[in-house]
Amino acid sequence: MKFYEALNIDLEKKEIISFVGAGGKTTALFKLAKELKEAEKRVLITTTTAIYTPTEDKYDLLVLTDKDNDTRFSTPKEYPSICVLGKTISKENKILGIDDWKILELSKGNIYDYILIEADGSRRKPIKAPAVYEPVIPSNTTKLIGVIGLDAYNREIGEEWVHRPQLFCQLTEGKIGGKIDINKILKLILDDNGLYKNLPQGCQKYLLLNKGDDSFRKNLAMKIFQALKKNQFPFGGMIVAAMIQEENYIKWSDAV
Repeated sequence: MKFYEALNIDLEKKEIISFVGAGGKTTALFKLAKELKEAEKRVLITTTTAIYTPTEDKYDLLVLTDKDNDTRFSTPKEYPSICVLGKTISKENKILGIDDWKILELSKGNIYDYILIEADGSRRKPIKAPAVYEPVIPSNTTKLIGVIGLDAYNREIGEEWVHRPQLFCQLTEGKIGGKIDINKILKLILDDNGLYKNLPQGCQKYLLLNKGDDSFRKNLAMKIFQALKKNQFPFGGMIVAAMIQEENYIKWSDAV
């Protein structure tokens, strides 16, 4: 199974797909872009916040501009292709994002088949709670992929494993120094101010439980899925990636 298949992506239908959460957003985003390019599609990758600058092998064109009429990203140099778009690169080697209204404008044209957006940051932690000002999700997003790293389970709530641990505690009724258990993961997913905060109307929810590297984590993912089903959590599909780079996915949905 390809990653785009796990996400129920129809190769004949254009989509705007935003990624939020922690535990492998950027890896997932570029993996999806690679598959879509292999399927003869044009892909735009951007961010509404910031994203670590990818290596040159990940894209065909990198455009840094704050000009609305810059023709470099409006006329990709080849088809299929991957274009990465941002304003500038920060001292932390992050591409700073474009305004969400610009993404709306880009989606109205016929330049790109897919627009992939990293809509919040996580400082490479496996789990996070969103700040007041995030995520920044374009209103025409068709799929929102919420990402959690399964390696966060049973870890201590603190700066090492959690991005914004204080907010995480407020959201999940945890405490600094306590452990991340299934109940806290569920609260993060289900709370209106949690993983799917600012979900646009009509947008499909997908959950990517990443880093399911062994049987224990796969079983953990199944337990999370079963608990969400009991809570009648609405989603288009649930994807467990044993290792995204090795194309190992397990997919569950309401029909299972």
